[in-house]
Amino acid sequence: MSIQFKIVSNKQELSAFYRISNEVYKNIPLHRSTEEDITKLLIEGPSAFHQHASVSPYLITRGSKTVGRFALINDTHLPQYIQVSFFEALPDLYGIDTLIIELARKEFPDSTKIVFGLNGHLNYGAGFLLNKYNQPPVFGLPYTPEYYTEYFKNLKMRKMVSFRFSTLPFFDYLDKMGDHPDLKGITVRKLNKKKLKEETALYTYLNNSCFPDHPFWANREVMEDFELFHPFRFLIREENLLFAEKDGNAIGFFLWYPDFNELVKGPQPLGVRHVLKYKWFNPIKTFRFTEIAVLQKYQVSHAVQAMILCAIKYIRKMGIEQGEGGFIFEENIRSISMTKRFLQRVSGEKMEAYRQYAVFEKEL
Repeated sequence: MSIQFKIVSNKQELSAFYRISNEVYKNIPLHRSTEEDITKLLIEGPSAFHQHASVSPYLITRGSKTVGRFALINDTHLPQYIQVSFFEALPDLYGIDTLIIELARKEFPDSTKIVFGLNGHLNYGAGFLLNKYNQPPVFGLPYTPEYYTEYFKNLKMRKMVSFRFSTLPFFDYLDKMGDHPDLKGITVRKLNKKKLKEETALYTYLNNSCFPDHPFWANREVMEDFELFHPFRFLIREENLLFAEKDGNAIGFFLWYPDFNELVKGPQPLGVRHVLKYKWFNPIKTFRFTEIAVLQKYQVSHAVQAMILCAIKYIRKMGIEQGEGGFIFEENIRSISMTKRFLQRVSGEKMEAYRQYAVFEKEL
């Protein structure tokens, strides 16, 4: 029976779009659904992202049965790519990549490339898992079935990695540096949640300034990032977003947060009970080292060191035992080398990549 695509056009089909994810992961208890709100934000809108991007959700059907889903995203901020986003599919749909590519060529004849696994923007999520299928994902990092990679084996693979490490050496590092390390005039402050929109604008500015040459980067609008931060305002604490300053001006930022996936089991969305669990009991033992960046002019300053030292104080207080950083594209040799050197200097151990992910692309 042949595979067909049906664009989502009513509430019933929209429900089927979300429901297929439950079908895919019903026998995979390690999967987490804590980021489904991001999917709904982009699929349903309206959002700031939709002001410069079209999002077309499709069902994959075989006969009368829904067997998968995806969305084709055409973003004017990343015009050369058609993105195949929020892909989920049951097994044995080989050749699905070719069919989706044919559809993309038909619908977007002016685009030159297609990428599978980029969900609108790197800040919304990206990648298919390539290893560690026996472990639950850290919040913000993808978890997908092992057979997905077979669907895209004929496409160009662009790998990403994460690094996992114990926090104990960082606590020793903090003690070694003392209470007043010489940071050459660099100071660090926390996010001011009372001025969330203004602080988000600063975060957006630094993102756009620090990552223009990053793979798949597209400049952000302030409201796009605000729509991400605002729903998590009850979970994210002010110390989870740090700003490095020099002479009163922000020159870099460090975004980190606890692994909120440790609050849930199976396909549960984050809800009020998880917020209360976090605030009153805080069982979380892992943190996600998400983004750290400094304006080019200050990259040889002590800004990164200052922000990490600041964060370690809060991480120790929370009783966090492990951290995981990434994802980092393998082609970003400078960033990976810096990460390895820093982790080795702190821990005394040579660090290798822990989890691996990939997006897949092809010329159209």
